[in-house]
Amino acid sequence: MQGCGRVLRAAGRLASVAASPGASRGASCGPGERPGGRGAALPAGPDLRHFLRAPPGPAPSTGPERGAAAGPGTVYLETYGCQMNVNDTEIAWAILQKNGYTRTKEVDEADVILLVTCSVREKAEQAIWNRLQHLKALKTRRQQDRLPLRIGILGCMAERLKEEILHREKLVDIVAGPDAYRDLPRLLAVAESGQQAANVLLSLDETYADILPVQTSAGGTTAFVSIMRGCDNMCSYCIVPFTRGRERSRPIASILQEVKMLSDQGVKEVTLLGQNVNSFRDTSEVQFQSAAAPVLSRGFSTVYKAKPGGLRFAHLLDQVSRIDPEMRIRFTSPHPKDFPDEVLQLIQERHNICKQLHLPAQSGSTRVLEAMRRGYTREAYLELVHHVRDSIPGVSLSSDFIAGFCGETEEDHQQTVSLLREVRYNVGFLFAYSMRQKTRAYHRLQDDVPADVKQRRLQELIAVFREEAARANEAMVGQSQLVLVEGPSKRSASELCGRNDGNIKVIFPDAEIKDAAGCKALVRAHPGDYVLVKVTSASSQTLKGVPLCRTTLACSTA
Repeated sequence: MQGCGRVLRAAGRLASVAASPGASRGASCGPGERPGGRGAALPAGPDLRHFLRAPPGPAPSTGPERGAAAGPGTVYLETYGCQMNVNDTEIAWAILQKNGYTRTKEVDEADVILLVTCSVREKAEQAIWNRLQHLKALKTRRQQDRLPLRIGILGCMAERLKEEILHREKLVDIVAGPDAYRDLPRLLAVAESGQQAANVLLSLDETYADILPVQTSAGGTTAFVSIMRGCDNMCSYCIVPFTRGRERSRPIASILQEVKMLSDQGVKEVTLLGQNVNSFRDTSEVQFQSAAAPVLSRGFSTVYKAKPGGLRFAHLLDQVSRIDPEMRIRFTSPHPKDFPDEVLQLIQERHNICKQLHLPAQSGSTRVLEAMRRGYTREAYLELVHHVRDSIPGVSLSSDFIAGFCGETEEDHQQTVSLLREVRYNVGFLFAYSMRQKTRAYHRLQDDVPADVKQRRLQELIAVFREEAARANEAMVGQSQLVLVEGPSKRSASELCGRNDGNIKVIFPDAEIKDAAGCKALVRAHPGDYVLVKVTSASSQTLKGVPLCRTTLACSTA
């Protein structure tokens, strides 16, 4: 999906705003979006070279004045974009913490500032350039006071624009791509000696499986667990395979270990993350190397040959859901082609796997979908939607849409409008098309829809989405919804906020309620509690209601 640029200081739960032109969205720099084209190879030349100003080897001495007691420095981390970047921030911090760094939430206290960046749209990159201008003044003051300040760019923008970042105004000291976080301590040591340093090598096997991220989700209620990295789908509009490389999956054992650790810490909801999460394929165990490749959703195709062998997403989802019956499991972002029946059946059967699916459509026009290289027609997509709803009664659906893709006509746009009306999504993420260098669209297609037309079409899509989402959510008025409490409502300290099984925000009064466990005394709900809420009103983005009782996931299902 296109759309990042929202800063997430301290990397809490990503607050996605449905159907907002400037909203951020998760997993991967956008669910369902993939760059490339038929037969297009991933970059293998200069774009993958290990670009270094300083030679590899032992890190330069930091000098006696810092000393062992002082540690290598205090770091401030700032996160832009999707849930994968939130997870990357946690991985980077885990590595730096192990190497003696301390962390601050105040930028003025830091002597290392690291920005974890997004490249999915031009607007996302512009946000980083603007932020660097603000940091330029801070660095100038530090230099005048002879106090060191190192600035680093991490993530997708680092991978895409490494040389420009280093050369532009000489402000940035280090550049590290998504697969180079292990190298951060050495890069920072090189920068402390006065040199610029970068590592933007994309890996065929790096998954950070042995690094347990330092979770920073607010209240410890929710957490993200990365299960794979990269993408092979090569959709014509998307930059992701060129900034995050080919698909590779973590061993299931390491994922289960992390989820178990989070359960022990009291986390109540885990979201499994990947650029193409449901194409997960763990090849670490030899006995599963000969397993057949899964069958694609009916009517769907792919530009790459399906790979046999390995443990697949259905097996992982089954194992993860067994760890803690009181922990909700979600996943994002999937591709519609990878929904075999066993995955849908598992979601329907397990009470702690959320009955919510993200089905990124991108367009309602078969002609545009073909230009996007999505691998399906409008008809095949709608058949999948009907199959999902038949298999998982009451399922909540979300999607991504791009307005104004190359060659999109008014008729194509109206087909997208009609798809929004026909499916009636609960949550949507909609953006105007932003052409990215290196993608197949950049090399083969013309960005020929005027900017004002893109914006008009985007606003029309947003209006239709909100109208239909409001109708879908209004159907829940009068029903009881199980809500996982996340904390106080941002608009009122007298209200609590959480999300239901369908990932829709629910707001209700912070009042004394009964406890379904049998406790006679009235209780107040806290973050991490499950509360049964009777819905009294609904909008396109939010449900409001009254709390009935505090309960458990298992009891509410029974």
